[in-house]
Amino acid sequence: MVTINVRRLDEDVVARLKRRASLNNRSLEGEARHILQCAADDDMAAKRAAFLEAMERLRPLTEGRKHTPAEVLIREDRDRGHRDSF
Repeated sequence: MVTINVRRLDEDVVARLKRRASLNNRSLEGEARHILQCAADDDMAAKRAAFLEAMERLRPLTEGRKHTPAEVLIREDRDRGHRDSF
């Protein structure tokens, strides 16, 4: 095992990490370890390729259908007040 020291973190970052650790029933160190493991395991190129492949499979299923632009759907959602819940 290797030890990594992280210096000069803002107090706000540490406070948020502690809050996150508490919510996940982990220590601050355990939460940092989890975040680093997830970041190291994250293969964005593979995820992007899988997403694009799924889109190509779905595209024929929606061909010829009328599509509502995303900005219209977002505006409708915000007008209903759903934005406040985030």
